[in-house]
Amino acid sequence: MRLGECDLRCRWCDSPHTWQRAAECRIELRRGTGEHRVVPNPVAIPDALAACETLDLAAHRFVSLTGGEPLLQPEAVGALARGLRGRGPRILLETHGLAAEALEQVVDALDVVSMDWKLASDVRRASDPRHGPVDPFHAAHERFLRIARRAPEVVVKLVVTASSEDPEIDEAVARIAGVDRALTLVLQPVTPSGPVREAPSSERLLAIFLRLSRTLPDVRLIPQTHKRIGVP
Repeated sequence: MRLGECDLRCRWCDSPHTWQRAAECRIELRRGTGEHRVVPNPVAIPDALAACETLDLAAHRFVSLTGGEPLLQPEAVGALARGLRGRGPRILLETHGLAAEALEQVVDALDVVSMDWKLASDVRRASDPRHGPVDPFHAAHERFLRIARRAPEVVVKLVVTASSEDPEIDEAVARIAGVDRALTLVLQPVTPSGPVREAPSSERLLAIFLRLSRTLPDVRLIPQTHKRIGVP
């Protein structure tokens, strides 16, 4: 379930249409058919929950609340998560990992928090100037992560590009380890998109993986699988 609006500008973003509010929403009619109906936004929570039921809700392992940035709408996230929890799938929140106050409102309704750890070499806030250095995200991510650990499961994802710098990667991992060394860290090589034209080399990715594995025992190197199989 995709919620609109985002307050970050990631260079590699493959869904920039979610950065702003949309006038309409697409709702799938039958599971796996790709058939949709279009309705005006915003969609009422009961209507969203009813749409989930028509897609064989109990047959799924997860319901993913994603964006944009879903925690820009914490009331909607909380209502959806609480309305769906206990009806079969686990509730997974995909988030940029910065909206700590919003997470406080909903973390009790979540089964899995999948948070990004953004690197300032490739990511800006929507309020940042378009050029020049920006403030790092480490402190805000660490605060968010400490709250996220109240969920039953937490996964941290770090996108690596050809521009990613070793010091910022190492600081991210040091901060994650300072919160909980047992957490899963997913290293994700960027899929070139928009202004990002180049992925990091296999040799660099392996070197990063081996280095970080000395700090965190559960580091996984996983590409964007939905891109590999042609899913938008």
